[in-house]
Amino acid sequence: MPAHLEGLSTQARISGEAPSSANTRRAYSSDWKHFSAWCRRNGLDVLPPDPQVVGLYVTACASGEADPQSRENSVSTIGRRLSSLSWNYTQRGAPLDRKDRHIATVLAGIRNRHAAPQRQKETVTQENLLAMLETLDRGTLRGLRDRAMLLIGFSGGLRRSEIVGLDVGRDQTQDGRGWIEIRDEGLLVTLRGKTGFRHVDIGRGTSDATCPVFALETWLSLARIPHGPLFRRVTGEGKKVGSERLNDREVARLVKRTALAAGIDGDLSKTDREARFSGESLRAGPASVT
Repeated sequence: MPAHLEGLSTQARISGEAPSSANTRRAYSSDWKHFSAWCRRNGLDVLPPDPQVVGLYVTACASGEADPQSRENSVSTIGRRLSSLSWNYTQRGAPLDRKDRHIATVLAGIRNRHAAPQRQKETVTQENLLAMLETLDRGTLRGLRDRAMLLIGFSGGLRRSEIVGLDVGRDQTQDGRGWIEIRDEGLLVTLRGKTGFRHVDIGRGTSDATCPVFALETWLSLARIPHGPLFRRVTGEGKKVGSERLNDREVARLVKRTALAAGIDGDLSKTDREARFSGESLRAGPASVT
């Protein structure tokens, strides 16, 4: 590499490794502060990057000793913390070798001890969905919004992040993950992914009560949303629609809440029933609701 291009090469590499969203940047900043505070408490130097120190840190995270509240970090959280350290060290011109033998050995041991089989979430069936819809109040904006989310998510087989990431139209917000087009024959959902666009067709139902397109049109009309995020917070005792996009965790809470209210798997305890459903339970589709 010519000497006069080395600086540009370094900047290009750093830019390519930069966090892609505001949430990721906040998480990386928080993780760096967490690591720095742990180093100070234990009399260790943050710089230069030392695989032995990083190995001790992730071990402390796994055992709960790195957190003032003694909370053990999951394997996925530890993986994110390592990504955060790697990015932050690169930003400081001192790259961390995450493939260092010491770090890799420690991480493998943590995975063996702490990793648990992923619990399979129960899929929402059409019968389940109809029962869940009946628990929602059609006379409130919140009930209309939740009804549209359940029907769109189920009929389109969408992830919870895809549901809340939708905009009314194309390129209307910076954090949007897709947009909708309402047509005579139904709804076209366009989703923006890492490898391109994905299109999902959702047809109209046989009745207004179970039609995802009618539910969405009703929500948009009564909530008076002509532009921007499709699904938003409802405040003021359910009478005011905000401008902020819903968090994807709200979809998981909605599925759990309505499944419980509908009495699905009523022979199980409340804790077990809550554990069986998540926002991804809607991904039974694509399927139509009759």
